[in-house]
Amino acid sequence: MTLQAQPSLQVENARTRVTEWRFAPGAETGWHRHEYDYVVVPMLSGSLRIEQPDGSETISPLEAGRSYFRPAGVEHNVINANDFEFAFVEIEFK
Repeated sequence: MTLQAQPSLQVENARTRVTEWRFAPGAETGWHRHEYDYVVVPMLSGSLRIEQPDGSETISPLEAGRSYFRPAGVEHNVINANDFEFAFVEIEFK
């Protein structure tokens, strides 16, 4: 059984959607495609395993409070590669 990451919608309006994502160890988002440009703000330091559509995987080390931007169209599955709960806030620009 696959553990699912838990989203918590914080803000949604005509221009922005803000979601907090919490991952138990090994939990994942499931495959998805981002329809909007977005920024991720890690709440903790740790690593996420990113599965790409071509079958490749990368480990992304993240630092608490160090944000990053991605454009619309990104498709992936995000998995908590840590042995502890991980969380980030995702800010999408509609």
